[in-house]
Amino acid sequence: MAFIDELKVHIKAGAGGNGVVRWRHLKGKEFSGASGGDGGRGSDAYGRAVRDVSILARYKNIKNFEGERGEDGMKDSKRGKTGKDLVIDLPLGSVITNLSTGKKSHLLKDGETILLLKGGNGGYGNEHFKASTNVTPKQSTKGKPGEEADFLIELELIADAGFVGLPNAGKSSLLNELTKARSKVGSYAFTTLEPYLGDMEGFILADIPGLIEGASEGRGLGHKFLRHIKRTKIILHCVSAEDEDVENSYGIIRKELENYGAELADKKEIVIITKTDLADPKSIDKTIKKISKRNPEILSVTAYDNESIKKLKDNLIKTLRAV
Repeated sequence: MAFIDELKVHIKAGAGGNGVVRWRHLKGKEFSGASGGDGGRGSDAYGRAVRDVSILARYKNIKNFEGERGEDGMKDSKRGKTGKDLVIDLPLGSVITNLSTGKKSHLLKDGETILLLKGGNGGYGNEHFKASTNVTPKQSTKGKPGEEADFLIELELIADAGFVGLPNAGKSSLLNELTKARSKVGSYAFTTLEPYLGDMEGFILADIPGLIEGASEGRGLGHKFLRHIKRTKIILHCVSAEDEDVENSYGIIRKELENYGAELADKKEIVIITKTDLADPKSIDKTIKKISKRNPEILSVTAYDNESIKKLKDNLIKTLRAV
């Protein structure tokens, strides 16, 4: 199932039920006045946060959501039942924009529900119109339609740390080593075409598809994936020791983060030199010195052996706990 992190849908809350014209029938008094009940209220529409980043894919072929209509009124002054609320499960981190009003809602807590649209009120039955001057009212009203609007749903992943870097910088391999994630790994660029999440002893790490120069302007997989690290506490910037110009590669990604906005550029950064087992130790030292000129807050060097991974994991956990 393809990963979807952006979706447009039309949502309609339930319409109210109609009021009815009914008459009370009592023993010995056949016509005892109006008793038509009011219609039930239409269902409200809610968005609910769930921990499932792939759930939008279920709605790929669903363009319309419609709430349940309230029941019509009944005899003996009985009101119709209210329509069952329409609750749409959306991934935690979703930004929901009402395209009619421009209002944005954010789902930031697991299980959180947000009212999107109100259902229509039920109509009045003829008993509502009974008065001393109108003892046998024959009028009733129809239920009101529910609110409706087009919505844009955009997912912004909620993770403690997010990996960034050029394509094939080793981000997916590192995520898999640090967590039990199964992010796809390959020896070619753009192996990762969608974000992956992994759990590192309670901290959530996000693997973001590789960025290229101009990503902040939409090149490559670009701008849409940069938004997935907006809510991370720290950025894990992966730079491959195999790269011929490490300093330039590091600078490309930093520039894209800065172009996207201060919210990314100002985040705490950990630079991780990857694939050190494939590079000459002297060149690694040069790499560290070159990137150190850019003053990253923390610099970690790793190969994919157990000792290096454990050291890196301990370092990351310590840093995340302090943020």
